[in-house]
Amino acid sequence: MPLPVIGNLLQLSKNPHLSLTKMSETYGDVLQIHIGTKPVLVLSGLETIRQALLKQGDVFSGRPDLFTFRLVGDGQSMTFGSDSGEVWRAHRRLAQNALKTFATSSSTSASASLLEEHIDKECSYLLKKFQQLIEKGEFDPYRYVVVSVANIICAMCFGKRYDHDDQEFLKLVNLTDEFGAGAASGNPADFIPILQYFPNRSMKNFIDINKRVLSFIQNIVQEHYRTYDKNCTRDITDSLIQHSQEKKANDNAGVQLSDQKIVNIVNDLFGAGFDTITTALSWSLMYLIAHPETQEKIQSELDLVIGRERKPRLSDRALLPYTEAFTLEMFRHSSYMPFTIPHW
Repeated sequence: MPLPVIGNLLQLSKNPHLSLTKMSETYGDVLQIHIGTKPVLVLSGLETIRQALLKQGDVFSGRPDLFTFRLVGDGQSMTFGSDSGEVWRAHRRLAQNALKTFATSSSTSASASLLEEHIDKECSYLLKKFQQLIEKGEFDPYRYVVVSVANIICAMCFGKRYDHDDQEFLKLVNLTDEFGAGAASGNPADFIPILQYFPNRSMKNFIDINKRVLSFIQNIVQEHYRTYDKNCTRDITDSLIQHSQEKKANDNAGVQLSDQKIVNIVNDLFGAGFDTITTALSWSLMYLIAHPETQEKIQSELDLVIGRERKPRLSDRALLPYTEAFTLEMFRHSSYMPFTIPHW
C-alpha cells in the first residue's frame, strides 16, 4: 500500500529498476505504484511493452507534465514536452525527414551519404587515437567515443566538425553528459510537487545546464540564419530554415515552423543521439573485448566481402550477415538505461 505523500518510494530502494523487476514477478507485467503523489503504471515483459509502444503507439506517445520536463528547451522540447497532438506530429515528421535527407543515400549510388562521410572521418581519427593510446598501455575508450559521437552529431546538425581539443566543443560535450546524468537520476519534485518551492542544488544545476546548452544551440542557429543560402543546404539546421521560410511565404501551406521551434528541434536531435549512440558503441566494444573470437569472425567477414581498399557502407549491411547479427544481438542483450523516458 502506498504511504501518504511519498507513495511507494520506500519500496523502490537505491536500484528501482531491480525493485520493480522483483515486483513484476509477484504482480505480473502490468502493475501500478505511486511515486510521491502520482500514480505510475509499470509495464514489464516483451509482449506487454510491444503492445503498448508499437501496436498502441499513438495512445502512449505523450509525455507526463513533469516539473523537470518543463525546464528542457524552455518547455518546448518534442522529446520531453507533454504535447502529442497534430502539430507535434507534424514537427516530428519534419525532424525525421531532415535527418533522413543527410543520413541516407540511394542503394545504387556510388557516393556515401553525408552521415557516412562524417562517420568515416571520425572513425579514422578514433582508430589513430586508440593506436597511440595502446602503445602507452591501458586506457578507457569511453571518453574518446563520446567526443567522436558528439562531433558526428554536430556535423550533421550544424555542418561543423570540431577539433577534439576545442574548448567550446568540449564544454558542450560535458554539459550534454551532465544533462543525461541529471535526467537519469530523476527529481523528487516531479512527484512531490511541494518540493518545487524548496531550495534544491541539483535542480538549480539542472536549470543552468539546460540554459547553457540552449544558448549554445541558439547561437549556432542564429549564425545559420545570417549565412543561409537557399541554393546550398549544408546541414539539418539549414533544412529546417528552408522549410520555415517556404511556409512563411505561403501562410496556408501546412504547419508553420517558428525560429524558436527550429532551435528546439535541433536541440532535441542533438540530445537524442548523444547518449544512446555512445552507450551502444561502448557495449559493442565491451562485448568484442570479452569475446575475441567474435572479433575475428567479424574481421574475416569484412575482409572477405569488403576487403581493405574501402570502408564498409550502410548499403553493405545485407552482405554482412554475421556483422549484422552481432549488432542486433548487442542491441537485444545490452541495457541502455534502467527506464525509458516516461510515457503518457
